[in-house]
Amino acid sequence: MRIRSLVLAALLALTGCESLSYYAQAVEGQLEMMHRAQPVAEWIADPATPPALRQRLELARRIRDFASHELALPDNGSYRSYADLGRPYAVWNVFAAPEFSVKPLQSCFLVAGCVAYRGFFARNDAERYAAKKRAEGFDVFLYGVPAYSTLGWFDDPLLSTFIRYPEWELARLIFHELAHQVVYVKGDTTFNESFAVTVQDEGVRRWLESQKRETELATYREAEARNDEFVALIEDARSRLARLYAEPLGPATMRAAKRAEFERLAERYAALKARWGGYTGFDRLMEKPNNALLASISAYARLVPAFRRELEAAHGDLAAFYAKVKALARLPKAERDAVLSSDLSAQSESR
Repeated sequence: MRIRSLVLAALLALTGCESLSYYAQAVEGQLEMMHRAQPVAEWIADPATPPALRQRLELARRIRDFASHELALPDNGSYRSYADLGRPYAVWNVFAAPEFSVKPLQSCFLVAGCVAYRGFFARNDAERYAAKKRAEGFDVFLYGVPAYSTLGWFDDPLLSTFIRYPEWELARLIFHELAHQVVYVKGDTTFNESFAVTVQDEGVRRWLESQKRETELATYREAEARNDEFVALIEDARSRLARLYAEPLGPATMRAAKRAEFERLAERYAALKARWGGYTGFDRLMEKPNNALLASISAYARLVPAFRRELEAAHGDLAAFYAKVKALARLPKAERDAVLSSDLSAQSESR
């Protein structure tokens, strides 16, 4: 009972909800994960563990040690246990945005403040919530998430949902989730996610360099360059739509203009794909783009260039970088945004 109460308190703080049913699914989902988790050392020592899984866990253990020893990320029990969830994702997130806005619907909680999405441990629950929001007129984007962070409230385990990812993707995910334990600002999803993305990218580069994986490093850099171009495309579309939605137009005229903007986005994406030689890695996202999709991508990427600039200013010293980000996190949001906006402007001028 005490464990259940602790889980409830933590999830209230981290994810929040607006109904007891949401609390119940969050508590049960977290309890299930904790129940399934066993120390990595035990999995590795168990003769019944499949050899392929044992190899992945050994790799994950090396990555986890690298995170603390070389990236100054927390040295604790997170990602030192493993749980087989028996499903493709840990949770499913739902972003929702009004028909004529690129600002996502906020879910506001007791300690974490407001976040830009709602998470569910069961896909059916996520789909019901998504259907409800669509019926209310919102644009909706629902997607599966392989892992999430409890921000140090619990020792987050490695999961079957991502343990078989390619090496650099496995490293990226571990570094990203641990970064949330370094800095977390309640009510600022874009700040939190952009910081974690910056840490994950730098961490993967250093990991591959330390392993002398030149081929994988080249592939990773190519993938990151494509990702940067895709994000720039999405950010441009989001900015254009924000300006459109601010105009005093009637609903019918606004819908036609909105449709034209998304058609323009599709054309520009097709041109980008052609330049990439037909790369299809973003096709699923672009099947039916809407305001909620743009908001979700922006939340994870918009401030990454600003954080990269701060890392450069720290001469690559991650401890100094974290200290600067923690100082930014203590500022009022308006001041924090002003500093990061200045970084973004300087980044654009340097190109």
